[in-house]
Amino acid sequence: MARIRFYGGKGGVGKTTVAAAQAEVLSSSGPTLLVSTDPAHNLSDLFDISAGSEITTLHANLDLLEIDPEQEARRYLDEVKANIREHVRPALLDEVHRHIDMAYYSPGANESALFDRLTRLILDESAEYEHIIFDTAPTGHTLRLITLPEMMGMWVDGLIGRRSSLQKDSPQWVRDVPEQSDPVLEKLKERKARFSQVREILVDANKTGFWFVANPEKLSLLETQRAVKDLLDHRIPVKGIIINKVLSGLPEGDFFSKRAEAQKPYISKLKRIKGVKTKLELPLLERDIADQATFRQICRLLHDAV
Repeated sequence: MARIRFYGGKGGVGKTTVAAAQAEVLSSSGPTLLVSTDPAHNLSDLFDISAGSEITTLHANLDLLEIDPEQEARRYLDEVKANIREHVRPALLDEVHRHIDMAYYSPGANESALFDRLTRLILDESAEYEHIIFDTAPTGHTLRLITLPEMMGMWVDGLIGRRSSLQKDSPQWVRDVPEQSDPVLEKLKERKARFSQVREILVDANKTGFWFVANPEKLSLLETQRAVKDLLDHRIPVKGIIINKVLSGLPEGDFFSKRAEAQKPYISKLKRIKGVKTKLELPLLERDIADQATFRQICRLLHDAV
């Protein structure tokens, strides 16, 4: 299966640019899929194309996908409706559908649907690619998403227990089925198995790695320290920290000298974060990533380093 990389960090540190550049570099060695899970998508802007929730080909070995959580939530609930249609008594079908539609507005619906899409990518579609790169949302959202397999696995365990104890109530709304068959229970067990599969992949350092992008600043440092600890506590392998926008090779001057000096203690502390093997510095470029020439410069900086 594909090797999977997640790129995360505080908002505005440059993770989209780094993830895109790394995907471009890796695409030279085999088919690569670049995926955005951030609701505020920037990959289309970076590549100056119109992408969306369907996979778009950028060139021979690089595809792009920008997942829309709201669209995925609607698609997910439509699949739920289709799955239960043959099991629910016709007289109650409209009422059941109404309750499912209400779930669209419940807390966590978008995250659950987004995770379901990631599950399909990792388990069902990864065979087409050698690499899958995820450009993620800011740190807090990403941590919840990455740890969902573990939490949802426990949640489904609870549902299976409740379902087993409440089977006597199912004839009220479920069609007549053989006594030994319970489609709801079977579906729950199937989802539990998929959560377990994803969890095994996410904690396997030979298949998955998380990379943090950070700036040499106080808030970025503190957020990275906490996030690395949280992921390691959940046994998610953290492969590296990319320290972006480091002042280097800029013209002499009082302002630049003071800023470069102010960055040094944060760079030192980022490099001392435990449990992470690779730490890489990327310089602050003279220009914004507004054209392909500047983007290629980032690709060259990453080519031999990550």
